[in-house]
Parts: sequence; structure tokens; C-alpha cells
Amino acid sequence: MGKGMFSSFSGKQQALWLFLIEIIVIVLMGTLMTYGPEASVNLHRNHTGTAAATAGKAQDKKPEDDPLRIYPMYQDVHVMIWVGFGFLMTFLKRYGQSATGLTFLAGAVLVQVALICNGVTEILTGTKAYLSLESLLDADVAVAAPLISMGAVLGKTTYMQLIFMGIAELIMFSVNKYVGEELFMAVDAGDSMFVHVFGAYFGLAVSYVFGTKREPKEHELEGASYHSDIFAMIGTLFLWLFWPSFNSAGLTGADQQRAIINTLLSISASCVTAFAVSALVSNNMKFNMVHVQNSTLAGGVAIGTAAGMMCEGVGALAVGAVSGIISVLGYKFLTPMIQKHMRIHDTCGVHNLHGMPGVLAGLFGALMAVIATEAVYDYSLYNVFRARAPSSGQKYAELRDTMHDISPGYDRTAYQQAGFQLLALVVTLGISIVSGLITGHLMHVSVCGSIPEDEKFDDKAIWDLEEETFPSGNNRADTQIPMGHM
Repeated sequence: MGKGMFSSFSGKQQALWLFLIEIIVIVLMGTLMTYGPEASVNLHRNHTGTAAATAGKAQDKKPEDDPLRIYPMYQDVHVMIWVGFGFLMTFLKRYGQSATGLTFLAGAVLVQVALICNGVTEILTGTKAYLSLESLLDADVAVAAPLISMGAVLGKTTYMQLIFMGIAELIMFSVNKYVGEELFMAVDAGDSMFVHVFGAYFGLAVSYVFGTKREPKEHELEGASYHSDIFAMIGTLFLWLFWPSFNSAGLTGADQQRAIINTLLSISASCVTAFAVSALVSNNMKFNMVHVQNSTLAGGVAIGTAAGMMCEGVGALAVGAVSGIISVLGYKFLTPMIQKHMRIHDTCGVHNLHGMPGVLAGLFGALMAVIATEAVYDYSLYNVFRARAPSSGQKYAELRDTMHDISPGYDRTAYQQAGFQLLALVVTLGISIVSGLITGHLMHVSVCGSIPEDEKFDDKAIWDLEEETFPSGNNRADTQIPMGHM
């Protein structure tokens, strides 16, 4: 086995830490959380036998507030997190077991931690911490942030470093999302700011700490092979197909339909422009698999903040097209510059798929907030932008008669709302970078172990491989050049 992390003592110690983390999660879950009203046996309306059919005919429609209506989209997001993210990171030629296996492990740990973090946030705001399909969906979405960060440090950490990073990140993620959603009342339907921007720049900050001692060097195992690229395309296709669910699962009614439509249009446009620009900037005018695996997804990120807004088809297509272009250009030109001059080694290029498109999403969301009027949205304006609802008076009384579930707002103007949208983006960048730098230093504690240089980007550092089927380091016939040298 390896000489760094996996001495017999160190390996055993980390396995025991996994048990300890699970025990702590069990205790906290039992202390803080219970079933929500939708899942409780104490409510008569939840008993199976109370939903009787009338006149021999079962109801063929579920009510809008039926909690089970979100289950199909929850499953879509579930597949994105474990299959999409896991397989997207299998492009490294000798790190496929780690990409999928560590995504499986980290996701299983962090989804429980996310439930607890969300529960603590609810308790601090004076409500109860419930277990429900909605809380499970929120936890899955939260887990996406540390998995995005994982892409920036892929192949360079132990599994305990990843889990430690994920737990620390989820704590700061919850703080940032509370500030953005509850204090600033910023709108981010697809969590492009709170998940994608936060995850990308947190991961880049951690990667910066890992590379501060010396300039990151080229590693012989960092490239892809023909077959590993095909496996990575599985992740791309799952993410591409299910991204409309990710951006719309937390919405209802017409807002949800708009989010699905807008996301499909945006991600389609980014797919087309990513292919086109890839051919233009690559050798011999041919497509590059790194661009196709990642930049084709940029439109899903770029439309996220404004997914439920009245973008119209032209707006969704335009922002998606721009995101595909900047993502490919980022892989081609920006990633090598960041690696050379800032000593930030971004294994998966999360800055190009999640960072820059996420910032674009925040800017586009602010633009849409500026031009949002009641003439366009009617009274649904105050569902999309809750802070723009009147706080009291005749107008609020009229809205309450029409929309029974409306809450008093803050009388914000369109420009004020746009200002808070931008403030949420800036604060997200600040919190993610600062907390990422701190977490990166804490990840070097001895209990987390470390990966020696000669075992980076190699499954043998973590997995008990029964047979070696990989080519030797000198045989480069079926390999591609690393991402930083595209």
C-alpha cells in the first residue's frame, strides 16, 4: 500500500473516524430532528385509509400542496448528485474508482450533515427541524456545493480530507444561504449563487492552499484516456438531462414551469456554442472532450438564478449561449494562466463550469430583477420577489384578498431588489473564498492524512486493486494532455 496516508495505523485511524462521524450524526439527528407533519402518523389526514375514492373513481390529480409531487424531481436531483457528479469526474485515466466511490461515500455522509445543518438553521430562526421530502431535497442541493469543490482538488486528497472539507463547507454554506435568502431576500431559484459560485470558489481557495508551497507541476497521471473520457460523458449526459429538475424542484406552479422551460433552452444553447467554440480554439478545428464534458452544461448554471423569472425564450437562449462560450474560453486560456500565475491547480476546471457561469447567473438575475414589473408578472411578481411586496396599506390588503398565502414584504423597488441580488453574489464570493482558505489549512491536520506526490491521481492510494490493468507511466499512446494544457 501507499507510504503516506495508508500506513496500517493511519488507515485504521481514518476508518474509525468514519464510524465516529456516523455516531455523532445519529446523536444529533435524534436530538434535533423529527418527522414533519406530512410524514407524521399523528395527523389523521396522513392515514392511508382516509383518501377514499368517490363514485368508484380515484382522483387522477394530486393537489398542489401534496408533498409527494416533488418526489420525481427529488429523484432527478438525487441521480445528478451521485451518478452525474461521480461519473463526470472519471475522466482521469487512473482515478475512476475514486471519482465514483468517493462521491458515493462523501455524498452519503454529507447528505446527513446537510439535514442537520438545515435543521439547526430552522431552530435558530424559531421553527422546528423537520424530516420531510422537502428537507431531503434541500439537503441534496446543499451536497452539490462540496462535490463541486471536490472537483477542484480531485486526486490530491484523502477521503477524510474530503469529508472534513465537506462538513466545514456545509456549515459555511448554511450561513451564507441564510444571509442571502433570509436577510437579503435575494432570489436564486436554481441556487447558482448559493451552490455553484460558493462551491467553485470554496474549492479553488482550498486548492490554492494546497499549492502555496510550490508551483503546481504536471503529473503524468493527470490526463485522460479514451475510455475514461467515455465514462465521464455518462456523467455529462445525466447532468444535462436532469438539470431542469435541479433548477425548478423548489418552485411551484407557473414559476416551476418557467424554470423547466428556461433551463432546457439555456442548456441547449450552451451545448451548441460549446461545441462550436471548442472546434474554433482546438487544434485542427476538432472537438475537445474536456470542453464537451463540461462546457455543454454551463447553461444550466447560468440560468439558475433567474430560472423562475420572465426571461422569455430569447433571454434564456442568450445567457446559455454566452455561458458556453466563456466556459470553453476559460478551459482554453484562463485555467493555464491561473495555474501558472496564481498557483491554483483546478483538476476538473470547476471555475469554468460552475464559477464563471455562476457569476454570470447572478448578474443576469440582477438584470431581470431591474426590469421586473407588475405589468409583466401581474401579482405573481410578489411571489417571485417576496421583498417587493408591500408591507401594509391598501395595496397589501388587495394582494391578500387575491393571494391568500402572501406575506408582508419590504416595499422594495426593482433597483433595490437588483442591488440586493448583487450584494448576495458579492457576499457569497467573500464567504466562500475566506472560509475555503481557512478550511484548506485545517485539512492538513494529521488525522486527515495526506496523499504523497507519487500517489496523486492514482486509485492505488485509496483502493485495494486486484490487478493492474493500466499502462505504465511511460506508455502515453492512449492518453490525452491534461486540462491545464488544452
